[in-house]
Amino acid sequence: MIGYLHSFESLAAVDGEGLRYGVFMQGCPLRCVYCHNPDTWPFDGGMPFTAEALVDKIKRYKPYFGANGGVTFSGGEPLCQADFLCEVLPRLAFASIRYVIDTSGAVPLTASVKTVLRGAQEVLLDLKFPDDSGYLTYVGRDGAATRETLAFLQEANVPTVIRIVIVPGLNDTEEALARYLAVLAPYTVIRRIDLLPFHTMGFFKYESLGLVNRLADKEPPDAETMSRLRAYLDAARA
Repeated sequence: MIGYLHSFESLAAVDGEGLRYGVFMQGCPLRCVYCHNPDTWPFDGGMPFTAEALVDKIKRYKPYFGANGGVTFSGGEPLCQADFLCEVLPRLAFASIRYVIDTSGAVPLTASVKTVLRGAQEVLLDLKFPDDSGYLTYVGRDGAATRETLAFLQEANVPTVIRIVIVPGLNDTEEALARYLAVLAPYTVIRRIDLLPFHTMGFFKYESLGLVNRLADKEPPDAETMSRLRAYLDAARA
């Protein structure tokens, strides 16, 4: 089987424990207005790799990430290529390389998807919005699949990190965070909640791809806002 990859990032330190080798996979079913990688959306294109060739590439970096790090599969949406990942994962295990999945959870829970999620060192799950209204307005579909993925991660006891992108005017208030917390309250597999500031570094891609940028007039949240929201979140989860 052939997998289609968008790009690679060596020695990343923000996508899981330790140093990571980042593999960005091609294709995503969502159209998040704050996406900084719209070039990963199309399912056609990307660099073709066999499972063996990909693992051989990852193994070159093992001396750097060692036992405490590993590989992170991101995208795009990596679970859209879960069948391919199911060919990759046994080869990683044979090489004693652990993996993290960075996902929106927006794909059906097929047998392959469940296999990929169960074996992960941890799952970084993007919770776009706390309700379907936000999903439909700013993502392009409802959040049912993400909620189902979170329920599965709880059932399978997979360590999970929730990621929330903070966009001024969309979800940058304590009231908005309270709605996220209400959704997340039942889940004990959540290790932490990361608040990620919206940024504009991918804006040039919208222009080059001829895409409408609905947030073209937005600026990133300031440090004071992020600090205030972080303090609220920590107090609420204490």
